[in-house]
Amino acid sequence: MENKLKITPLNAWHRENYGNMADFGGFDMPLWYSNIGVKKEHLAVLESVGIFDTSHMACIMVNGEDAFKLLQLCFSRDITYLKHGRCGYGVILNNKGHVIDDAIVYCFSKTDYMVCVNAGMGSSISSHFKAHRENLLVNITDLSEKLAKIDIQGKNSAKILSKLLKHPELVFDKMPYFSFKGHFNENSSFALDAVFKDKTCALISRSGYTGEFGFEIFVKPEFIVKIWHDILNTGKEFNIIPCGLGARDSLRTGAVLPLSHQDIGDWKFINNPWIFALPFDSDKKGFTKDFIGKQALCDSSLDKFTFPFAGENLKKIGTGKDSMVIDKYGSNIGYVLSCATDMGIGWHKNKILSIASPNVSGFKAKGISCGFVKVNRKLDYGEKLLLAKGNREIQVTVLKDIRPDRTARKTISSFLLN
Repeated sequence: MENKLKITPLNAWHRENYGNMADFGGFDMPLWYSNIGVKKEHLAVLESVGIFDTSHMACIMVNGEDAFKLLQLCFSRDITYLKHGRCGYGVILNNKGHVIDDAIVYCFSKTDYMVCVNAGMGSSISSHFKAHRENLLVNITDLSEKLAKIDIQGKNSAKILSKLLKHPELVFDKMPYFSFKGHFNENSSFALDAVFKDKTCALISRSGYTGEFGFEIFVKPEFIVKIWHDILNTGKEFNIIPCGLGARDSLRTGAVLPLSHQDIGDWKFINNPWIFALPFDSDKKGFTKDFIGKQALCDSSLDKFTFPFAGENLKKIGTGKDSMVIDKYGSNIGYVLSCATDMGIGWHKNKILSIASPNVSGFKAKGISCGFVKVNRKLDYGEKLLLAKGNREIQVTVLKDIRPDRTARKTISSFLLN
């Protein structure tokens, strides 16, 4: 008997609006909308605004006297400096130093946190936390399918939310990158920090989901359909469109953000573009705290390496261990982890530019394939590689960054004033 796919509260809307649906983490989710297409969805976020249903993601509440101790042990990032209203990205590792999942931890207080993980991972991560709490005084509550989430991304997202929030000036005040306001539980003391005009309480965050300016909205499931419609209706003047997981993947890849269980997964989390998620000490030879997987990472200085790449044009390559990464000496040194197309960028005078790049004349973005490779040696930025799978080959360049002039870190005021 086939396992029935789970659905989000917006599933009927997706199907009624030409969603190209597929299994993603056990959920029936839109990859793109057939009447729009991935390219337009991707460009909408770079040029104006797009909206994503991300209710398939799971949240876990960790609270109690020893909540901080448990997360310090289970989460790679040092959360000592997380204060109320701030959140941080990191990974949850096993003893081998392999990624169980990546996550964002939201801090309400030193005894009250929320952990947002990927689709279908709520139960696994909750079990992992419970297995390591031992005698700690901490409660772990899996909110899988008990919480809904929408991401509104792009430069006009604040303008749209400002028309829907009861007190937008209070929500947007002192809300930097990787911070949040409010709570989805109306009984929380923080609930009134972010309330919609219809009195719906929400947790609203800025965590750079696509690499671009925007917000993530957490609410109880019974409110999500109305908020989705309100955002779409209010956003008409900004040409807002719904976006599927295809655009999510291409936007994240162009922003050098990993796709969980694809670019990071069942191997050691080291020698990659995201080591900022590890608590390195000042000399980068050790760590500032103890955490699960620490010893395995300390013993892996010569382990495999992950690097971003950009192609010469739109042409993509297949992924997986049967793909090849061939260096200038003709040696096969690894395989392709992921490959997507960022439609908002292009090569211009040996440099990648974005449609968001300022003061550029004569430039037209044609799109560039990009992704990540896993190789057995350290590569130099600018190094040329040949990626191959079957009869298909593409020439790529190893780069430290891909899509320039991203907006995720910009101040909210800079978008409200425009």
